[in-house]
Amino acid sequence: MDFGLNGRWALVCAASKGLGRGCAEALVGEGVNVVITARGAQTLETTAAALRALNPAVQVRTVAGDIATAEGRMAALAACPQVDILVNNAGGPPPGDFRDWDRAQWIAALDANMLTPIELIKATVDGMGERGFGRIVNITSGAVKAPIDVLGLSNGARSGLTGFVAGIARQARIAGRNVTINNLLPGAFDTERLQKTMIAGAAKSGVSAEEMAAKRRVTIPAQRFGSAAEFGAICAMLCSAQAGYLTGQNILLDGGAYPGTF
Repeated sequence: MDFGLNGRWALVCAASKGLGRGCAEALVGEGVNVVITARGAQTLETTAAALRALNPAVQVRTVAGDIATAEGRMAALAACPQVDILVNNAGGPPPGDFRDWDRAQWIAALDANMLTPIELIKATVDGMGERGFGRIVNITSGAVKAPIDVLGLSNGARSGLTGFVAGIARQARIAGRNVTINNLLPGAFDTERLQKTMIAGAAKSGVSAEEMAAKRRVTIPAQRFGSAAEFGAICAMLCSAQAGYLTGQNILLDGGAYPGTF
């Protein structure tokens, strides 16, 4: 299926690796020009080169910096001629015990995982509406539906973003102008973050990282971890011309791990 995205421009945040890169690859494959951001300049440029090789017909621009800062957001937006597609993404805050977190740690989590996406939506959504096309995808977490006790910072910040999106996505001047806002909720995906989590868990449990990963996989009905490529494919589908009637939704990608009906 042709997603009808050829020639569009996308801003994909935290796209040098992991799920953000998977989204950028899928969009580039659909003929979308992309601006990708990340804090590490070297990895970002390596990813950009791979994206250009994937589809030489598109433009790939890079902006190294912290998207959670006003300066980082301004630089990213300035590099994009127009934002037809916005993929909000940022690394999750560290796990821990809520008794140990101070105000500064809470503010950092909120800045990265709630307020930054809101600022980028604010900066782009009206332009999308004026042009009659816009797709916003926020990468959040499966923990929004099934909170994980040690991820309280993430649970709180991402749930706040989810509630905010639920309201604005349904505004007539947004949804009525062919602008959609949806959230993608990843479960366990085979990314660097998951690998580090497995290593840390293994060290505490006195088992190998491979054993820890095997124990985690069997709890997933699909019996495996997801791949960044399949996550990106779902993101591209949500950004497609055909997805204009899908908005304000939380799409859970977890291999069936969440046991609920709703």
